[in-house]
Formats: sequence, C-alpha cells, structure tokens
Amino acid sequence: MFIYFGGGRMIEVTELSKVFKKITAVDNISFKVESGEILGLIGENGAGKTTTLRMLATMLRASSGTAKIEGYDINKEAYKVRGKIGILFGGEVGLYDRLTARENIRYFAELNGMSKEEISTSIDYLVKILEMEEYVDRRVGKFSRGMKQKVAIARSIVHNPTVMLFDEPTAGLDVTAARIVQDFIIKCKEKNNSIIFSSHSMQEVERICDRLVIIHKGKILEEGTVDYLKDKYQSSDMEEIFMKLVGDKIEK
Repeated sequence: MFIYFGGGRMIEVTELSKVFKKITAVDNISFKVESGEILGLIGENGAGKTTTLRMLATMLRASSGTAKIEGYDINKEAYKVRGKIGILFGGEVGLYDRLTARENIRYFAELNGMSKEEISTSIDYLVKILEMEEYVDRRVGKFSRGMKQKVAIARSIVHNPTVMLFDEPTAGLDVTAARIVQDFIIKCKEKNNSIIFSSHSMQEVERICDRLVIIHKGKILEEGTVDYLKDKYQSSDMEEIFMKLVGDKIEK
C-alpha cells in the first residue's frame, strides 16, 4: 500500500558557486539539512536564494562545487536527484487553467510514473490536508491566488519526495491560507523530510524553521538556530539581527 512521504536523509551543499558571465550569484557556500529539519534560507532580493535552490533542483548547473540530495550528486546524477525532490518557487504557479485542480495534480503524478492507486491515495491526502475539498474538481482558471498556490504545492509534492525546496510559498496569500501552508510544511517535517524554506517574513521563519542560513551577495553571513542567533546578537528581534548583519556588510 502507498504511504505518503518517506524518510529523507539529507541535503549536503559543498562549496557551491554560480557565476553568470562576470556576476557571482552564489559564492562558495556550504551547509547541511538533516532529516526532519526545516532550514530557513534568508536574504534580501538578489542575495542568491533562488539561484541556490535552482541549482539544488538541477534546473541550473553549478559553476563549481556540488551538493548531494539523498546521496545523489546534483552534477553527476541529476536524473536521480529529480525523483527525490519537490519544488515550489514563488511567482507564477504555472497551472493549466482549463484543467481541474485534481487533473493538474494527477498529470504531474503521472509524469513521475506513479500508479493509479498511488495517485489516488496521494491526492486524497493532499486535498484533505490542504483543505481543497470544495474546489478540487473545479477548473483552476478562476481560482484565487491562495487556491492556486495550494494546488501548486500539492502538484509539487504529489510524487512523495523526501526533500522539499520551497521558495516563498506563502507569497501573496492571506493570513488563513498562509497558516495552512505553514502547518503543512511542519507536517512534512514530522514525516522526516528534509526541507529548505525561503521567505522574507521573519515571523514566518521563526515559527517553522529549526535553523537559519543568512546569505548576502551570494555569501553566507551567519548560520544557526533562532535562539542561538538571538543570544549571540543580544536581540529578541530577528529582523533587527538580519538588518545588522546585512547593514554591516554594506558599510564595509
């Protein structure tokens, strides 16, 4: 019987860099994400967050360095990596407007080689956990932003990935929809998945992330748990800590 979500191992990033012509977007970064851990990847626009996630998703090839997803090298074993990850990037969700929510999710499940039984079990689980019962069999063309985002999340993880990459998944959502998405990501952690979560909301990051990696201009400025960073910088305000770190770098 198909059981939703398996136990992940880890993400291991080693001296990863990406250069576009003469611009270094990601500069020799290294970090790990353990099983059952949510890592917050934090930085201002242009810091290198999305580029990092796209390399991990094998959508961009690294200029140097590498990363391993469940033991598979993103440069040498990209095909195997793709079967282990679920990806959701911010912005346009890219759904097929003339298909229903269920049909959109099923299509991507079929692309990932799932059986009919697996697809049915997975979709039923996602529909319930993301509270999509009322509209799962309606065409998505007239859906609200929040409804579309939840369908996109379900589509990105319907194939039972053990590693998840979320790039601002609550962007544009109202408070209720954002909380549903956050709670779902926490449930993924409880299933022992390894998760990278990028967000501009420090309140959101504090609520769901176990550890943070703060980057600026492609470099890692700081890493640690929220409590560790608050203690180190003698502040209870993560936004203040972030601004201090980035401000100090700008001044230099």
